[in-house]
Amino acid sequence: MSRSVDHLVLAVHDLDAAGDFYGRLGFQVGRRNRHPWGTENRLVQFNGAFLELVTVADPALIPEHAQNAFSFGAFVRDRLRGTGEGLAMLALSSSDAVADAAAFRAAGIGLGEPFHFERTGIGPDGSEVRVAFSLAFARDPAATATGYFVCQHRAPESFWNPAAQRHDNGALGIGCVVAIAENPTDHHIPLEAFTGVRAPRSTSRGLTFTLADGAALDVFDAVAAGQVFGAGALPSGPDGSLAAFSVRVADLPAVAARLSQAGTTHATIAGRIVVPAAVAGGVAIAFEQA
Repeated sequence: MSRSVDHLVLAVHDLDAAGDFYGRLGFQVGRRNRHPWGTENRLVQFNGAFLELVTVADPALIPEHAQNAFSFGAFVRDRLRGTGEGLAMLALSSSDAVADAAAFRAAGIGLGEPFHFERTGIGPDGSEVRVAFSLAFARDPAATATGYFVCQHRAPESFWNPAAQRHDNGALGIGCVVAIAENPTDHHIPLEAFTGVRAPRSTSRGLTFTLADGAALDVFDAVAAGQVFGAGALPSGPDGSLAAFSVRVADLPAVAARLSQAGTTHATIAGRIVVPAAVAGGVAIAFEQA
């Protein structure tokens, strides 16, 4: 069975500035959370998926990658030092991260042992709660600068908060995630194993992996991605890099009016409203009608 989008990891240099930017776009952005491995994040939550704005808070706490241990903190650090800000990782949902890690190893895309952790969160009533996760990491050998993993929520009742899912821009969820590759078919086999989509749609643009929640992972060449998002809207990066995502909204004209009022650079491309990567922290953000 195919997996759903769990969250997108957006690496940023300045967490508060990124939070303010997403707030101006009309998203409700959560407070800071600290990880014991040296990173901090702020979340934008939807019903069943979220955006994770993440930065390096304490480099001294970041562990290096080991033979059987992928380091999330080291990946974020190296991304910010190298390619820079942007959409660094895609996380899909998991009901059993241990089994998924074994499946990834069997498929030749596994990257270390499952990783289990907990942190303190804030519940719907404002009280502190413990949220817990298990992650299983994977890799696309043709896109080593891009992070892929699955996320199992071990205390979902403490994490998902309907009050946090109400956004001034009417955002409802993630529509698509786009990677840009010189030869999209080079990524077919590893991404098939990662997504669980056994028959991705192949077109002249590239590959589309339609996920269980209706969202899509698109792997397009640069020309095709430019046709969808606008050639000047996309960031540059290593082959296979994640470059853009879309958000489904209830009222697209209202989003356009909001962006205009805020003075946020945007354009209408192929029926979507696109905020270019140059002003959106290294990732193109599109809004599309639900």
